[in-house]
Amino acid sequence: MPALVPTDHHATVVWLGRVPHRDADEIVGLPLDAMTLDWGGLVGEVHAGRTRPSCSRVLAQHPRGTEIANVRQLSLVSAEELAAIAAEMDMDALDPGWLGASAVLEGIADFSHLPPSSRLQGPDGTTLVVDMQNRPCHLPAKTIRAAGHDAGRRFKTAAAGRRGVTAWVERPGTLRIGERLRLHVPDQRPWRGG
Repeated sequence: MPALVPTDHHATVVWLGRVPHRDADEIVGLPLDAMTLDWGGLVGEVHAGRTRPSCSRVLAQHPRGTEIANVRQLSLVSAEELAAIAAEMDMDALDPGWLGASAVLEGIADFSHLPPSSRLQGPDGTTLVVDMQNRPCHLPAKTIRAAGHDAGRRFKTAAAGRRGVTAWVERPGTLRIGERLRLHVPDQRPWRGG
């Protein structure tokens, strides 16, 4: 019996980007028309690779800098949630490049709360696995301020619970603007242990 259930929920790719380098002061994401992914993500992108050094997200499990599997190859954000963040910050819009986004997807409600291990699958079979909710960090706020918007100081609060998800490549392929990705979710009840 399949452990993942295809749903009737689809997301349209409305923006793609890459972060070419890591900068202590800001994030600068560059837009792309297409994104060819291999097992390590987008080749040459700062978050690409089969492994990565552990960071603040997993300090309870691994000391900072420990080599671990890279399940944070991509940062996926929702167009609807980006608009809500911008509205709360009193801005007309947020440039996804300021957030270091890999892709902006439109059409799936409550996107940042997708179940871990969900899949987003493209028409050519390209498959992304949702790891976990992404957390707001200080770098987008610095980048937004550097772009001349004082509202950047409100980013972390406005983005809480709406920062999208991190993901990794289960099946390589190419993502393109305008493509639809189908959501597949784990076939299990919610955890009741807590």
